[in-house]
Amino acid sequence: MTSSHCSLLIAIAAGALVACGDAGSPPGPGAAARLPLPELGAGTYKGFTGGLYPAGSNTEPAAHATAGVTRAQNVVPLDTAGAPASGGKIAVLSIGMSNTTQEFCSGGSTTTACSTWSFMGQAAGDTAVNHSTLAIVNGARGGQDAQTWDAATDANYDSVRLNRLAPLGLTERQVQVAWVKQADAGPRDSLPSPQADAYQLETRLGNIVRALKTRYPNLKLVFLSSRIYAGYATTTLNPEPYAYESAFAVKWVVQAQIDQMANGGTVTDTRAGDLNYSTAAPWIGWGPYLWADGATPRQGDGLVWQPGDFAPDGTHPSQSGQQKVGTMLLAFFKSSPFTKCWFVNSGTCP
Repeated sequence: MTSSHCSLLIAIAAGALVACGDAGSPPGPGAAARLPLPELGAGTYKGFTGGLYPAGSNTEPAAHATAGVTRAQNVVPLDTAGAPASGGKIAVLSIGMSNTTQEFCSGGSTTTACSTWSFMGQAAGDTAVNHSTLAIVNGARGGQDAQTWDAATDANYDSVRLNRLAPLGLTERQVQVAWVKQADAGPRDSLPSPQADAYQLETRLGNIVRALKTRYPNLKLVFLSSRIYAGYATTTLNPEPYAYESAFAVKWVVQAQIDQMANGGTVTDTRAGDLNYSTAAPWIGWGPYLWADGATPRQGDGLVWQPGDFAPDGTHPSQSGQQKVGTMLLAFFKSSPFTKCWFVNSGTCP
């Protein structure tokens, strides 16, 4: 059986849910084990080094971290024209697909009626969060995968401006931070194929970051997250190993910016394109890493993904799945050296 024939085949063995094909349970001879990227570290998956940052590290290189902190310290309230103003707002925007909007807000058709278990719902009830100048806006939309956000002229951006920002009295010039979680619908080629979806997604993420800078000229920071687990998927929308491999697309985009700036601003990764944070793009870093191998506890935080964390399609998160992501995202924004000075009351960066 070829990998394309079995990428979605789900088998029940020894009382556990296992997926055939690539790395997974149980791996056959020569199969590549899927470990969360932070655990993979300097190890490799199909020849690709793990870790969130270069050389298998989970920590930003010093120069990149310094640049990120500098931009974080410059996140200040802006008026609708984009000028600093004590009575202005710091707009934080989500960009992405159905999973993204469900995890970020859930239950709210725009941004004002978010479920209590979602990120926005949890943030709204947290007294440590800056509720005076922070404006958290859900720009993500169901059914809108990466290719519908990869140009500044895409209709999604007009929809965000008209239907998400404007009703809150906000403009595009007040958006300074974005959380982006994206994927491609119906991926067909896994790594290490030269046509692998991870490569295509890397290119689209690079395009998205540049599109965001065009639409939001005061955008300073973009945090990228990859997919949650998809080993229970019953459709071809975005199953494993593509959900896992989407993290490599994020890793490569972040590394492309790091390497480009270390190379005097000259592009080093043509798939990602120009990500010079002095001209073409905002600063890019990892948001929370959300993948764990199903019911196998993740090192450090013990994260697991159970069947009950998903809707019947095994791809979209249920309430408990949405809550897990919302909790991780809130913890990230409250603790990151690139966010806590503007997200948390009396916070400092770093």
